[in-house]
Amino acid sequence: MADNQVAYIGLGSNLDDPLAQVQGALDALGRLPLTRRVAASPCYASRPVGPQDQPDFINAVAAVETCLSPLALLDQLQALEQRHRRQRLRHWGPRTLDLDLLLYADVCLATPRLTLPHPHMASRGFVLLPLNDIAPALSLPDGRQVATLAAHHAGDGLRALLPHR
Repeated sequence: MADNQVAYIGLGSNLDDPLAQVQGALDALGRLPLTRRVAASPCYASRPVGPQDQPDFINAVAAVETCLSPLALLDQLQALEQRHRRQRLRHWGPRTLDLDLLLYADVCLATPRLTLPHPHMASRGFVLLPLNDIAPALSLPDGRQVATLAAHHAGDGLRALLPHR
């Protein structure tokens, strides 16, 4: 692909066979237009952020190379969520599939639809630990290293599951 950029996507699910939802979405990322998946972390089980009256989540992170712009990639991710019957009923509530665009090259962006890097990624172990699995040498645009951030979340109670096939 010409002019491809590397983007990192966080995946999460806690409804309708969450492990299968995440694994299916990992596979589907490689079939997005002008995009190919280049890495996928193992899956992790984690407690929910926000309301605790919901099942645990399954989380993973994928790296893709894409010619899509950040907003075009976001559109594709949201369409994939819809194919997985994503419903936005409650902030931080249960969901069949949640896809978060975490990083897109070194782009820093703040629009009503998209903020890059993802505004909460540096404080979430369920993002940092799987991201560290696939990109330990990665630095955020502000210079913070993923490996250093992930080390601060090693005791967050995440449970590693089988790696993605």
